[in-house]
Amino acid sequence: MHFFLKVGLGLIRMKNLSILLATLFFILFCTVTIYMLEPQTFESLLTSFYFVMTTFSTVGYGDYSPTTIAGRLFTILMYLFGIGLLGVVIGKIVDTFSIFRKRKEEGKLAYTKENHIIIVGWGKKTETAVDEILASDTTSEVVIIDTLPKSPTDVALERVHYIQGDPSEEETFNQANIKKAKSVIIFADDAIQIPSLRDAKTLTIAITVERLASHVHTTVEIMTKKQIPNFSHVKVDEFILSQETTSLLAVRSAMHQNVSTIVTQLISRSIGEDLFEVPRNEKWQTYGDAFHELLSNGATLIADRDHMDINRKLDENIPPDAILYVICDDDTHRRLLALNK
Repeated sequence: MHFFLKVGLGLIRMKNLSILLATLFFILFCTVTIYMLEPQTFESLLTSFYFVMTTFSTVGYGDYSPTTIAGRLFTILMYLFGIGLLGVVIGKIVDTFSIFRKRKEEGKLAYTKENHIIIVGWGKKTETAVDEILASDTTSEVVIIDTLPKSPTDVALERVHYIQGDPSEEETFNQANIKKAKSVIIFADDAIQIPSLRDAKTLTIAITVERLASHVHTTVEIMTKKQIPNFSHVKVDEFILSQETTSLLAVRSAMHQNVSTIVTQLISRSIGEDLFEVPRNEKWQTYGDAFHELLSNGATLIADRDHMDINRKLDENIPPDAILYVICDDDTHRRLLALNK
């Protein structure tokens, strides 16, 4: 008993690769040996391999069994060592999955896919943003960067991943595969009370993103309007003035009823009509061509990039770099995409 206990403890302490190689060698040795001991019983190496595996796994169908004393003695030894070795291998496999899940939960695993959206900072705004992304696009994946010791979301969510680390450090963004990302959203740190200090931290993160992947579209939340020139200097693509946007929307809602409802519809996929980007059709020469055809298909053309004066320049030619936006529902958008293929 002491011998088997010593052997078992030795196996447990072995590295995974060593255990795997030892198991494969032992199975091969047993397959060849039992075949050589009883070639009449086991007609081929495949048959002896089948017998070895059913014995190791304790299934024991009984369709093949040794008939000689030597074969039976070897089978007993093979069973005693094999079931222990197989048990250790299964234990190692279970441990590997447990370690993988733990490392994923702690944000220690690098993200290796492409065209994902990186969100910096966890909070209620991030939670809402993640829900909106998942609802808006069934293929997009999200990578959250924060310093929390564990993932703030359920690790079972296949399209949401967590990276733990300082977002101002290069290694953290490399773990998030920043160079292959589609876009980055940087939310202001709610834990910092002073607005200027919040913006300073956001600016530091934006500089890191720009240095590592200037081609990635970057959207940042800023607290004070006077900081915009600083962010423009590092080529941030879009800004969200957190306090000012809320205030302006509240004022418009007070002056013109239902304005807030209309804006909410345009920015949320779960409510009413939505804002979509549509590819330019080669047969569209002017904005008027695009406007009338889109309207006939149930969509309203409202903007080219940040220009919302489409209705006043319907006779103008559409530039090659145009990015057109329409208001429609999800089914209409899918139909437009199919028509423009």
